[in-house]
Amino acid sequence: MSVAAVTYDFLSPGRAAAKGGATARVHTALREAIVQLDLKPGEFLDKQAIATRLGVSRFPVGEAMNRLATEGLVDIIPQSGSRVALIKISDARENMFLRRALEVETARTVASTAAPGLVEQLLSNLRYQEAAIDTGDMNGFHGFDLAFHAALQGQLGFERVRMATETARLSLDRVRRMLNTRRRMELTLNEHQAIVAAIELRDGDQAARAMNDHLEAVLAELESFARERPELFADLNTTGGTTK
Repeated sequence: MSVAAVTYDFLSPGRAAAKGGATARVHTALREAIVQLDLKPGEFLDKQAIATRLGVSRFPVGEAMNRLATEGLVDIIPQSGSRVALIKISDARENMFLRRALEVETARTVASTAAPGLVEQLLSNLRYQEAAIDTGDMNGFHGFDLAFHAALQGQLGFERVRMATETARLSLDRVRRMLNTRRRMELTLNEHQAIVAAIELRDGDQAARAMNDHLEAVLAELESFARERPELFADLNTTGGTTK
């Protein structure tokens, strides 16, 4: 399939990677562009144009695309080339299930064991979230959102739980950014505030409910978005729950 001439100006050549060399650098640049939606679901990729933009040969670009294919972010189509993978709503559900299992119990445990200073750290984070909403800084809000959840994981202190949660979260980054509207940011702030209020009271059950409500609300919004933009998703006709 022919691909329209593109320059990929949004790709950052970056610095040479300490490990993995050019392939690692290309992988990082492409993964970031896919997650941030500079490269859209279903968009075909021009290997030569990417190589030119990043100052490498075609080989590391091909290797990077193979890695992204194993991560479910790129589809390699024989005789046609490579394209950004459509989103699988089934994968999003599974990863959100993992997040709920891990983060609801994290909130429950942290609420009853919170060290001095955690509540103030979370309240400070909420103030930054509010400021990001006021200025329309969607990327900034996303960063503070991640930091909020990371603070709770850090308080828990279980490294394997943190890594498992991070893996599930990374798989959701692309769809979360699609939902990053002002309305969703305001709702997220309110949901985070409910979690902190429960932690202030040292009420583990209330904190767990607030975290579950937060994650359920995000998934429900994703389901609604998928019905509105079915062209971005790969499995709406084969996975239950999105055609109600």
